[in-house]
Amino acid sequence: MSMIDKTKAAAPSLLVAFSLALTGSATLAQEAQTPAAPATEAPAAAAPAPATPAAEAPAAPAAPADGPGTIYVKETSGAWQVRCMRVEAGKTEPCNIFQMLKDEKGNEVAAIEIAPRPAGEKAVAGATISVPLETLLQAKLVLQIDSSKPLVYDYAWCDRVSCLALAGFTEADLKAMKNGKEATMTIVPAMAPDQKVQTKISLDGITKGYDSLPVPPAQK
Repeated sequence: MSMIDKTKAAAPSLLVAFSLALTGSATLAQEAQTPAAPATEAPAAAAPAPATPAAEAPAAPAAPADGPGTIYVKETSGAWQVRCMRVEAGKTEPCNIFQMLKDEKGNEVAAIEIAPRPAGEKAVAGATISVPLETLLQAKLVLQIDSSKPLVYDYAWCDRVSCLALAGFTEADLKAMKNGKEATMTIVPAMAPDQKVQTKISLDGITKGYDSLPVPPAQK
């Protein structure tokens, strides 16, 4: 756990301790400023009995950790995970193959997930590729499978943690990945537009993993 994570984890207890310290200091100060009651003062009336606390409303049941809508790793195929989303009984689970991309130091820097497109479309497969926020979007994302012609994609949008590019793969692109060794993803940092950052994508196990995915029905 990093120092930032440790600080975040300790924050609630630190706030409670700080609040208690302030409360204690205020109480001591109030007691120091309140004059002592005269000896002849009549004793105070007995405090009324505390009211019976109201019954707490039952907490709402938590959603099951393996209920519909949850994601799980079905299997691993080489460098890829086959991930599926649980659905209601009788329905087909949507699945994709996923790979977390790391730099030469082992830091997670990007991710790619690939899934089949509905039958009959020009792009037989689609990919969602996430990259760091500080990426120069105008430079676009470049994907090269081994030494083949580079594929260029626009970025679609950015959320609070990353920017996303949506890639479409033709039958030829998919075949090249299945027969290839690795792909190279190239992005340009916004703070250094004259530089290029390349990340390797292993294609080990992509054939078995991808071929295990259900193909969505053709859209009407």
